[in-house]
Amino acid sequence: MNTTNTAAADLEIAPGVRAPMLGLGTWPLLGEEAADSVARGIANGYRHLDTAQKYGNEDAVGEGIRRSGMAREQLWVTSKLSLPGHSRAGAIQSYDAALKRMGLDYLDLFLVHWPNPQLGGYVEACRGLQDLVDAGRLRAWGVSNFKATHLDEVLAAGLKPAINQIQVDPQHLQKPLLEANAARGIATAAYSPLGRAGDFLLDPAITGPATAHSKTPAQIVLRWHLDAGRLAVPKSASDARQRENREVFDFSLTPAERAGIDALDTGAGPRLDSDEYGH
Repeated sequence: MNTTNTAAADLEIAPGVRAPMLGLGTWPLLGEEAADSVARGIANGYRHLDTAQKYGNEDAVGEGIRRSGMAREQLWVTSKLSLPGHSRAGAIQSYDAALKRMGLDYLDLFLVHWPNPQLGGYVEACRGLQDLVDAGRLRAWGVSNFKATHLDEVLAAGLKPAINQIQVDPQHLQKPLLEANAARGIATAAYSPLGRAGDFLLDPAITGPATAHSKTPAQIVLRWHLDAGRLAVPKSASDARQRENREVFDFSLTPAERAGIDALDTGAGPRLDSDEYGH
């Protein structure tokens, strides 16, 4: 098994700000199931927790954090704003509301969940998030589901998101958008990093490395994300799967193995078009 050249467990996404590369996704968990999953996830080693206003579980994620007994400064907490936050003042109000729901004093990362270009407010929302960072109330801000054209409008306003969280899996590589993020110095975080149907987990491009490294196919795909320098936030409510997803820091893939997984890309875009869908 290759145990050399493994990627770090965290990534600098803004000057002096490092985020754990592997996070615990929480959609669509709600209520007690979400709180319990978060508390167990922290016990199983997760330090990065991902939620959103739209998920309806920010309160439960906050409860899970309290149950864990983990010191707040040892955790990285991400949430995302929805439509009411699409203005400079609205972004700040959405942030305050998220903190109240979660029972926290600050977040590490707050994202504009969808650009909603028909509203024309995402640049001002980003300005509000930068205000929060400048005031020392938020560690970093970013966006989610933004296309290169959306990113360029934000950058043209003198604003730079730390992260663009997008759908990435072996069949939906979104290579042009990955390249756009990189060219602009914006980190990529992958949601649904293991896909939804998961049929590609049976492909020899994944099962071959799984055998070679004595890992599961899911672990191979998560390592593929990390080796490419992407954050990944898989959702899991089971102890066994949570622990399995964490056991990806003791090996790395060869260039040929990574290329083989890259080749599974179908060229299909994300499940939802961010020029048409949003909330």
